[in-house]
Amino acid sequence: MRKNYFFITSVLLLFLSLFAFSDNLFYDVKQDSNSDPKFIIHGLFFLAWFVLLVVQTGYIRKGNYKAHRTLGVTGMLVGLGVVISTFYVFVAVYKGWDAMPGYVKANRFFTTTFTLLLLLAYLQRKNGVKHKRYIYVGTLYVLGPVLDRVAGKLGVVNELSFIMFEAVVWNTLFVSLFVYDWYTLRKFHPISYVGFIWFYIVWVLSEFI
Repeated sequence: MRKNYFFITSVLLLFLSLFAFSDNLFYDVKQDSNSDPKFIIHGLFFLAWFVLLVVQTGYIRKGNYKAHRTLGVTGMLVGLGVVISTFYVFVAVYKGWDAMPGYVKANRFFTTTFTLLLLLAYLQRKNGVKHKRYIYVGTLYVLGPVLDRVAGKLGVVNELSFIMFEAVVWNTLFVSLFVYDWYTLRKFHPISYVGFIWFYIVWVLSEFI
């Protein structure tokens, strides 16, 4: 579990993203969003991010730390591309804060937090325990659009069922991190549980701000 956890979860996240946007990528490539530069660039950065997670955790799994470090700068630049392209989409699609529904406001908070965790991951790149948790928790924060699309493709249309589906997936991913913490550290790491608490604080804030 020590060597495989982050690799397995990265593969799962990549699979979810490919399934979520399978229409854009494979069988409905002529849809309007596929000809819109802002969505194309945003989608490519996100796809590259999930692919790099698999590659980078694969290097760590195999003990190839030199290759991991070499590709690390590229990963940080792709993460920055995710942030910039996401905020551009926010500005282009939603005309002001008040025009955003609660879940979009939450995504904006999460994208900001992802930016901070990406910076912290870079600053703590020599501390593997912190570095990988910053990356993983930050990635969970920006998973909202992927889970939205996955739920839709699975035929989840009822609002309550939609919320429950996403809650189950998100909570399972966080709980799996707690299990990994306990297995490897015999305690819950602060990045894990503070990240989980902040996750729920954001959802509450997004409903009242």
